Amino acid sequence: MKGIKKSLTEEYLYLDFSHQKEGCIFPLHTSVTLFLLSYCDCTVFKVYLVLPGESTSISLPKNVPSEGVEIQIISRQELPPIVQGCRLPAVVERPDNFCRAGLAVVLRHIIQKSYEADPSKKEILELLGFKKTCLKACAEVSQWTRLCELTIPLAVENFLKEAFDQPPTIPAAILELEKKLSEPVRVHNDDKLRRQKLKQQKAAGVGPSLAKERTQSKDHRQEASEEGDSSSASLELRLAFSKLTIHKEPASANREPSHVRKAKASDLPPLDHVFAEGLYFTLADIVLLPCIHHFLVIICRKLSGKLVEFPLLAAWYQRIQEVPRVQTAASQCGIQFLRLPELETTSSQQPPNLDETPCAEEQNDPSFIGGPRPTMTKLMEKGIEVMFSPHPCPTWTLDWDILPAAVSPKEGKMSSDRALRKQQQLNNLVYMVTNQAKPGDRIVDFCSGGGHVGIVLAHMMPSCQVILIENKELSLIRAKKRSDELGLSNIWFIQANMEYFTGMFNIGVALHACGVATDMVIEHCLKTRASFVTCPCCYGFIQNTSKFNFPKSEQFKKTLSYKEHMILCRFADQTAVQLPPQRRLIGKQCMCLVDLDRARAAEERGYSVQVISMEPESCSPKNNMIVGVPV
Repeated sequence: MKGIKKSLTEEYLYLDFSHQKEGCIFPLHTSVTLFLLSYCDCTVFKVYLVLPGESTSISLPKNVPSEGVEIQIISRQELPPIVQGCRLPAVVERPDNFCRAGLAVVLRHIIQKSYEADPSKKEILELLGFKKTCLKACAEVSQWTRLCELTIPLAVENFLKEAFDQPPTIPAAILELEKKLSEPVRVHNDDKLRRQKLKQQKAAGVGPSLAKERTQSKDHRQEASEEGDSSSASLELRLAFSKLTIHKEPASANREPSHVRKAKASDLPPLDHVFAEGLYFTLADIVLLPCIHHFLVIICRKLSGKLVEFPLLAAWYQRIQEVPRVQTAASQCGIQFLRLPELETTSSQQPPNLDETPCAEEQNDPSFIGGPRPTMTKLMEKGIEVMFSPHPCPTWTLDWDILPAAVSPKEGKMSSDRALRKQQQLNNLVYMVTNQAKPGDRIVDFCSGGGHVGIVLAHMMPSCQVILIENKELSLIRAKKRSDELGLSNIWFIQANMEYFTGMFNIGVALHACGVATDMVIEHCLKTRASFVTCPCCYGFIQNTSKFNFPKSEQFKKTLSYKEHMILCRFADQTAVQLPPQRRLIGKQCMCLVDLDRARAAEERGYSVQVISMEPESCSPKNNMIVGVPV
């Protein structure tokens, strides 16, 4: 966290706590968080288990780690106001205006705080993986984050509940994880490691598979790692366990033989999984361990014949127990590891494909014609044309000269030209919001970044509560610093992916929310019946997701296929000033049509919506605003 001075002030961690069944604390998000606290030996948080009802007359269960950690049980009504609008887990810094919410965000924060409290524990920081990005991408854009953070914990919870009444059905998410563990590993020094593996295999005469090493004891693996005995331990195991024990990868001996150096990349052996993300123990393994443990407990007890379907998962489960401190942390959390039989790796039935891709019919549509013009012509034939609503006050501007310096984007690290364009963008959004807002309203700045929009709104409308929601910690800390300079008391900061914000609000605003983030903002507003003012961006990143399918409106669905709509999205990004004027015009038209589809979809759900071009249009290549008000 360069440039940001961190303090070790006490923080408050809030975890959902509903009930306990056979040693498992529900929800599993809470089990995972408590396990990480124990693994990191972290005592910097005051921990509150939050009951759904009002009664708190319940004692702590035996499998809650309590050594060095202060844990209390409270009701949901006792939560700080900023947390009441968030899904747990959540961490709050005093004075209760900065909150981190959501499993991945909270776990990453616990790791960071644990390392700050004791910088000698560098292995804790390594849980964040290469470039510290493990589970950093939000679940809506990362299938892996969604699988670890949402899908598997929820699927296993349902599996456990189902198991008490009848033989449960194996969750598709578990099948998906088994499939992922069979896929080749990709790492930053991929080519070098695969050549080392080829050398190892040539030296051994055969390719020793990771499956053959699964029965090795911990001592044997460490001995092999220390001695560099490539014939008795796979390269992947030596790399993984040497990093866990001595913090360095085993050095390769001398220069590779010519047949290894000259081997084509396509002929190199793939790297096998040791841990969930590949070769190294990361936060993903921490998240999965309590979930998979409780899943395997039921499998061994009620569906023992099914265990053979998960050889890679079973091998991962055995291997993770050998990681230093995992056994201790598990014991403190009431996890008693199972002894599983050795399983042979066989090609099993392929799990269902969970990727969000267009269907085969869509991809092989013989009537499809590329390029934006045929698509726009098709829309025109159905009466759908590029149409902008007039700007209600194109010359309106904030008096930037009299505003405090910390309000202006010029305070940030941007050029004067860019700062001027940012001021012009803010003029448009602030005008739209202030025209709708009433005293006492709650305004949410989604994807707030450094707080350019939210801070202006909080300063201009002291009678309204403004909430900044952003998943990048550094940006939000900078926004809070600016807010503190201004002495704003009507502003909250929530570091979270927006789906973790569940509070009520009156107006949602988003400046340049990328790709489907704009659709997520609009959807949040529609569900809350809040007005919205959004300025979309990065149309080329739009694609079908777990929550959205494009086109969105019934009117567009009847006319365009998914592939045709994606053509509009790709060309909508071609509005940069350096492009030829005719190309920019087509880009602007495509941009309008994509936003018109978004507007029509909101209208179908009871909103009055306008697509308006910002003034001046030169303030940004992405200069559309979608403004919606519930009817």
